[in-house]
Amino acid sequence: MPSEMVRVIYTKYDGSAHRDYPARRLAEDDLGIWVGVTRGTASVYHGRPSVEQIPFVLLIPHHAWWTGMFNPPPRTSEVYCDITTPARWEGDTVHIIDLDLDAVRRRETGLVELRDEDEFAEHRVEFGYPDDLVEHAFAASRHLMTALGDGTEPFASHYRKHLLEVTPRED
Repeated sequence: MPSEMVRVIYTKYDGSAHRDYPARRLAEDDLGIWVGVTRGTASVYHGRPSVEQIPFVLLIPHHAWWTGMFNPPPRTSEVYCDITTPARWEGDTVHIIDLDLDAVRRRETGLVELRDEDEFAEHRVEFGYPDDLVEHAFAASRHLMTALGDGTEPFASHYRKHLLEVTPRED
């Protein structure tokens, strides 16, 4: 039986720290493993101590080259997907390598945008991304740009039930 808590560790391709935080395992389904992070959770962001100000839910797909972060208001990004290597689990710790590219859907406008292409290009050279990794990253980007815009699950509404588990109710 897996633990209720999961440690999520993102690094860059060169092994440098990117994000590191504890999360509560919410569910597992055919899409992947859903974890939630509440407001006030101590974390590490770009190698520096931080505290999460807005709760979120993270979908860690079973075999995909991305992870999906689902955010409540007031965060301007409703969905924020990092292009990554497939997740690697060691017990209750998941290791994910962030490949710089991000596919984002804006809350107010529904605009879907690909971000950090410049960073990907720089790191592709600096870190020596292999050609197959580059192909997977671009394929994941194309998939997400379409799925975030056309109502494909889990990006339409599936995530909302999980988001309710980490956001406080207003009475």
